[in-house]
Amino acid sequence: MDFVVHIWNAGSNLLGYLVPFLFVLTIVVFVHELGHFLVGRWCGVDVKTFSIGFGRELFGFNDRHGTRWRFALIPLGGYVKFSGDGDASSSGVDSEVQQMTPEQQARTFPAQSIGKRAAIVAAGPIANFILAILIFAGTVYAFGRPALVPRVEQVTVGGAAERAGLRSGDLVVSINGHEIRSFGDMQREISTRPNETLSVVIDRAGETLTLPVTPELVETSTAVGKQRIGVVGIQASRRPEDWSVQHFTFLESVKTGFSETWFVVDRTYDYLSKLVSGRESTDQLSGPIRIAQVSGMVASNGGVLALINLAAILSVSIGLMNLLPVPMLDGGHLMFYLIEALRGRPLSDRAQEIGYRLGLGLVLMLMMFVTWNDIVHVGSPL
Repeated sequence: MDFVVHIWNAGSNLLGYLVPFLFVLTIVVFVHELGHFLVGRWCGVDVKTFSIGFGRELFGFNDRHGTRWRFALIPLGGYVKFSGDGDASSSGVDSEVQQMTPEQQARTFPAQSIGKRAAIVAAGPIANFILAILIFAGTVYAFGRPALVPRVEQVTVGGAAERAGLRSGDLVVSINGHEIRSFGDMQREISTRPNETLSVVIDRAGETLTLPVTPELVETSTAVGKQRIGVVGIQASRRPEDWSVQHFTFLESVKTGFSETWFVVDRTYDYLSKLVSGRESTDQLSGPIRIAQVSGMVASNGGVLALINLAAILSVSIGLMNLLPVPMLDGGHLMFYLIEALRGRPLSDRAQEIGYRLGLGLVLMLMMFVTWNDIVHVGSPL
């Protein structure tokens, strides 16, 4: 009986993680591929397939332009296949191009100018960034943002805040020139800048002071693995009257959408640069298991709104990943187009084939690594 209960609980947990994960991933992938699709159509290229997922088709339909819209068995990604593409990743030229009429050949992807091909390829990541901006802007405009007054309620003895001279009752006004409107804003500035000396402007009983504060790097365990963040040793107010809801005008919401998207971009590149220089560890790289786990936790604790905001963060991440100059990814195609523009002619078919094979190998190795990373640092998330 215990075995049956264990299997039932495991199945329930699996659905609790898998459904939110697929919901988020499907939105992000659909928008990414829709970017390619719309710009491709705008450039006059025929689209053969628009697929959500890979592998065997589960169901689909043909539109009036002859495009096959399909949902496939493996829902971890998707693709748009243009006329003339050698495969779903646009590597190579379809052999059927030789049998096409001149009019049909003119509507193939390889027949387009470098500018049009680059625009079509770049449209996917750009669509991801636009989606994130719209989600961030839309949610704060529609629902506002809960905010706790950025007041220091208590200072930890011996902590970085005490050493810098912060006291109970201090109201934080800005950090490094960035306006602090809530305790969450303060946490974000501090947690993402460990071991950096920050210029903290405070209001102390009507007097404005500027203090240098250096957050300490600490490692904390969470449900999705270890995280290294900066802390200064302060506690927030627990008084209900210090909570409020920040409301935003339309323009403020749009600005917030851009700033939130840029924050994700900035922190991602900051992490990657530190990773390359050896100042960060690879254990914070997340794969599908941890993303699925986070999706389930967010859906359980924060509801649909929090899950949609997670979709915005994942959308930025996928947009950035696709811009990496790795063949098989959008950034790799753009790199080849840049070389073609500089040389006045494309690389040889052999050189491009080698590049795509190397790119495929790198992508597969990265997927295996982050999946193993998930297993090691999360254990059994289900």
